[in-house]
Amino acid sequence: MTVTLKDGSTIQAEQGEKIIDVTKRISEGLARNALIARMNGKLVDLTRTIDEDCTLEILTFKDEEGRNAYRHTCAHILAQAVKNLYPDAKLAIGPAIKTGFYYDFDLPSPITMDDLPRIEKEMESIIKADLPIERSVVTRKQALTRMRGFDEIYKLQLIEDLPRGSEITLYTQGNFVDLCAGPHLMSTGKVKCFKLTQITGAYWRGNEQNKMLTRIYGTAFEKKSELTEYLNAVEEAKKRDHNKLGRELGIFMTDELVGQGLPLLMPNGAKLFQILQRFVENEEERRGYMLTKTPYMAKSDLYKISGHWDHYKDGMFLLGDEAMDDEVMALRPMTCPFQYLIYKNGIKSYRDLPCRYNETSTLFRNESSGEMHGLTRVRQFTLSEAHIICAPEHVEEEFKNVFELILYMEKCLGISDEISYRFSKWDPKKKTKYINNPKAWTETQTLMKKILDDLGINYVEADGEAAFYGPKLDLQARNVWGKEDTIITIQLDFAAAERFDMFYVAEDGTRKRPMVIHRSSIGSYERTIAMLIEKYAGAFPVWMSPNQVKVLALTDRTADKCKEIVSRLHALGIRATSDLRNEKIGFKIREAQLEKTPYMLIIGDREAEEDKVSVRARKAGDLGTMTFDEFATRIKNEIETFSLEN
Repeated sequence: MTVTLKDGSTIQAEQGEKIIDVTKRISEGLARNALIARMNGKLVDLTRTIDEDCTLEILTFKDEEGRNAYRHTCAHILAQAVKNLYPDAKLAIGPAIKTGFYYDFDLPSPITMDDLPRIEKEMESIIKADLPIERSVVTRKQALTRMRGFDEIYKLQLIEDLPRGSEITLYTQGNFVDLCAGPHLMSTGKVKCFKLTQITGAYWRGNEQNKMLTRIYGTAFEKKSELTEYLNAVEEAKKRDHNKLGRELGIFMTDELVGQGLPLLMPNGAKLFQILQRFVENEEERRGYMLTKTPYMAKSDLYKISGHWDHYKDGMFLLGDEAMDDEVMALRPMTCPFQYLIYKNGIKSYRDLPCRYNETSTLFRNESSGEMHGLTRVRQFTLSEAHIICAPEHVEEEFKNVFELILYMEKCLGISDEISYRFSKWDPKKKTKYINNPKAWTETQTLMKKILDDLGINYVEADGEAAFYGPKLDLQARNVWGKEDTIITIQLDFAAAERFDMFYVAEDGTRKRPMVIHRSSIGSYERTIAMLIEKYAGAFPVWMSPNQVKVLALTDRTADKCKEIVSRLHALGIRATSDLRNEKIGFKIREAQLEKTPYMLIIGDREAEEDKVSVRARKAGDLGTMTFDEFATRIKNEIETFSLEN
């Protein structure tokens, strides 16, 4: 058999020879590091035999597929350990993920983080035993018989749902058998370093109508140093996690009496929200946007015209029963149809275009309970939203202006380096998800691609991620845990003008359809705040910090002077508070630092007498004594220039 390797070279193999044996003849070092292989484009175990001429690539931990197989094998070791310790546990699924692996269990009784060391010890015993991992192909009937024998109810469901004719494989290691497509490592002893990291709940198949299972997360590496580095990074992520830090800093809270996905912004969070909103609305006004304020709800009739009723109804909150009520209302999931009606209020000439309508929009989307998380995935959120209605020949220029606005916002927020770009396109196979107009899709996507290429954007393309009415550019960012979310979008809409009968009178006196650009500037305020908390670990730049200065009284004698300084700062538009408590100054400084306050002004007898302030910066520490005016000039310059220092 002729085996063609990745570099194009060939090697001869005996028919029926195992891949691992061929690998040893290529290189003993490669064989030691080999985890799985890609044969004729398909991922396979190293114990598979070569029965025909083929292409072959040996994969190690350096390859993503190799890492996935390594961690998937570790998930099976976890499942075997849990079954050994809890024989009545039922197995669900256990895949590899980007940061490691997990396995879902239906356990007879709850477990906690305190139980993980015991499970880890059992896993270590399984690894030390170096059990061979064997693959077997079985019929559907055989698979069902085996899983019924083990009373694995979730595996039975998975088998029943497999399409007829599917290849069904079982993997065995010692006394443990699992339904799995593979591939896997050759033995349990190939796993070197692992750590169980977390326990959470997870609905079977992600459906909240199903039973809540216990999900155990872990990670695995080839080297202990890599595992240590990863665990240290996780600890740093925990410190920056907005869901933890945002609560500690008084930015937001949640309460079960209010409900999931409905965070309460506390004073610091509300102030940060207000700062960002004023910044956005002022900048958009400067760029020619016209502010609107529209209702939070509307009749279903409006959403039927816009297409949301057909394509987005499951994600909306309905008020009323369609079967019983003449007038069903819905909370708005977006603002566009309202602004279209504003556009239609009066005939528009080509001279009136483009119409740029912006709104700070409170929106409502019926996210599933399993999706909700902190401020990043919520049921009520506020969007820096706008719709540009323009002549088709102005689309490119307007799109580029929008992109320039977003770049400016990114720069001021300090998040430019966090952003990647995704060109989200339609998928013609998903007929119910999208408006069925292939010609319009092709033309609009071609136009957007030209614009993106002209802008020199480094983007990836994603089929099936477009809005139902047109393609979009998604600005993506990862949170501290590596999960990617869409932060901002720019969308082209080829359908809205016709659906709402929008037109403008062209220069030749004829009526023409405009194009619509949907856009945000900083996205959802809640999600952006979450991103900023994690980016700055709560230590926001001065211009966006809820409290910019804390004035600390060194003694009771300087309390009145501190109050005066706070008043003078307020008069300059600088956010300031004071600490007049009868506490040691070191204690007051530490508290201000824990609150992430950018500047502390310490007022002793000498400072009060000379009308000076002793300045301490969050990063730089003691800056010495300066006059009040000198400090005011310094901080005002940082605020006005959107400085990201300190």
